[in-house]
Amino acid sequence: MTVRTTFDKHADSYDELREQLIPCFDEFYGAALSLLPFKRERRIDILDLGAGTGLLSGRILERYPNAHLVLLDISKNMLKQAQARFTGVGAQVEFKLSDFYSEPFTGCYDAIVSALAIHHVDADRKRELFLKIYDHLKPTGLFINADQVLGANEAIEESYRQHWLSQVRAAGVSAITLAEALERMQEDRMSTLFDQLTWLKEAGFKDVNCWYKNYSFVVYSGIKR
Repeated sequence: MTVRTTFDKHADSYDELREQLIPCFDEFYGAALSLLPFKRERRIDILDLGAGTGLLSGRILERYPNAHLVLLDISKNMLKQAQARFTGVGAQVEFKLSDFYSEPFTGCYDAIVSALAIHHVDADRKRELFLKIYDHLKPTGLFINADQVLGANEAIEESYRQHWLSQVRAAGVSAITLAEALERMQEDRMSTLFDQLTWLKEAGFKDVNCWYKNYSFVVYSGIKR
């Protein structure tokens, strides 16, 4: 099953599943939002990679009502959910059906953001993606990624996994929902946090830092020089 097929299949229940399967949901998304440095009234251009149903972009628009957002995703069904979320906003939010790795971006942005998407591409593709992101940021533009990372070694990775399993089970996630999540996770191509921060620096980003970490859930950023 491809990433596109997987997310087309689960688009209708995606938002509910995020809250069930991310034990630190509010802190995680809140940390990403807190890194945006702009004044509320400013007109900013933002690209959301792997935007899905628009969970992150919706929160950005609430905080920055004059923002112009481009939501890019590989799943047609996910973008349909996003379009429903943004009914009535008109041209302020655009939707693009595209593979953020293999297809080109257009335009330059004050910020490029992503949540729970980049871990679906392998290490080499992440490195190439970070270079592409850098090229499409305005001077001093910001890249923010809220994602999951691989443990630094097998023991740490197993600790991450067991901690997550214990938390979602304690929260009452059903056996069926958990089994479906584990099936989707077979599409993951996670990399360590250390490697990803290194690749950002190699791409030219400055002030590269991880601002939030809860086991495998992280929020990191970099600024275009």
